[in-house]
Amino acid sequence: MSPHAPVRRRVRRPVAAAVPLAVVVALMAAGTAAGAPSGSGAAHVTRTATLGNIPLGAFSNALLPGSVDNDRGVDLGGIGSDIYPAGRKGEYWTITDRGPNGQIKVSGTKRRTFPVPGFDPAIVKIRVSGDTVQVLDAIPITTSSGKGVTGLSNQQGRDEAPYSYDAQTPLSYNPNGLDTEGIVRAGDGSFWLVDEYGPSLVHVSARGRVLTRYVPKGLRLTGADYPVVEALPAVLLHRKINRGFEGLAQLPGGDLVMALQSPLSLPDGDAGNASLNTRLVRFSTKKKAVTAEYAYRFDPVNVVDPSEDDTSELKISSVVAVGGDRLLVEERTDKAARLQLVRLEGKSNILGGRYDDDTTSPSLEQLDDPAATGVPVLAKKLVVDLGTVSGVPLKIEGIARVDHDTLALINDNDFGMTDGAGAFDAQGRLVDSGIETTLVYLKLPHGI
Repeated sequence: MSPHAPVRRRVRRPVAAAVPLAVVVALMAAGTAAGAPSGSGAAHVTRTATLGNIPLGAFSNALLPGSVDNDRGVDLGGIGSDIYPAGRKGEYWTITDRGPNGQIKVSGTKRRTFPVPGFDPAIVKIRVSGDTVQVLDAIPITTSSGKGVTGLSNQQGRDEAPYSYDAQTPLSYNPNGLDTEGIVRAGDGSFWLVDEYGPSLVHVSARGRVLTRYVPKGLRLTGADYPVVEALPAVLLHRKINRGFEGLAQLPGGDLVMALQSPLSLPDGDAGNASLNTRLVRFSTKKKAVTAEYAYRFDPVNVVDPSEDDTSELKISSVVAVGGDRLLVEERTDKAARLQLVRLEGKSNILGGRYDDDTTSPSLEQLDDPAATGVPVLAKKLVVDLGTVSGVPLKIEGIARVDHDTLALINDNDFGMTDGAGAFDAQGRLVDSGIETTLVYLKLPHGI
């Protein structure tokens, strides 16, 4: 356990010692099982399980010895960036994001902080056991030469400049860095991930080595210690910072569907922030090429979240294949979320059309009613409003289908980080937010 436990807000729980490389950790965590409301035909939570406290330094150094010299009192978290069934009942593959990060304003400008810059994004295998989430195994994401990719920003001038925990010391950019968000596992045991920086689609081996990173045409990412292929539409270069690919689904035939978290900044950031129109991209793993692109329109922000009036808070954080060419799409803010069902139809493909040309005016993002102008926007049907379901955590980013009428949902707890100078105490140790990584099972009365 961390020697600085007494300064934490939450109660520390015992954890078993980490086993190098296997990282088999039994976690004792307090969770609250939420039963179905008596006589209710509404969606409801049937089980809640919580991840216990694993010091981030011990976790990281068991995977890549010496990678973290000071975890600043941060525990393993962020594994709720996505979730994918691992085959056995109650077991799932999850993926961390780029690691602990926050924002601190210095002289009126926000700086992006990386308190544990040596942290390496990892694929984490978990098991739900009662009210506990147990870590069964973990796989570091590594370069061709076996080094950790890290979660650091890639390119100066395109990505946020990285800083130390207190926003005072600049850190080096790293072209290998990945802000991983979505995960699926292929039939051969390899994994596909999506990344927010490029945005990128990343193919990694069963042991986490990056095989290929697919990025937008024209990105010109140099210096990476793994193959980089410009295979995605160039229009994706206009992704909003920190709003690249976040959702990833694997269709029954093996095709992948990536979701842009937010509308592109076309022709500028103001247009993107005000837009309700984002995009899904389909990638053939056989052809190693994009084969389709779809226009997706959010509901108004106050419909998704009645407490919010800022359209830029809308995000897609998860897409889940549910048979054929059907997907569940999660529309959310940080306080509310709704799951929509869509079907990917060939007639809805806009790949290579006028809206892939960034000189088109008005852009897709600027259209108030794209369907009225002939854009084949994906039709959708509301499955469940998570904001109306008791026991669902905030900031759900990972969704997996368990069976016909049950979903597994997991939140991203941001490693217990908060923004602002108060995120760390005077000794440079984390002042934990108290938000736990929580997985819940959601029962849908009418299935999918």
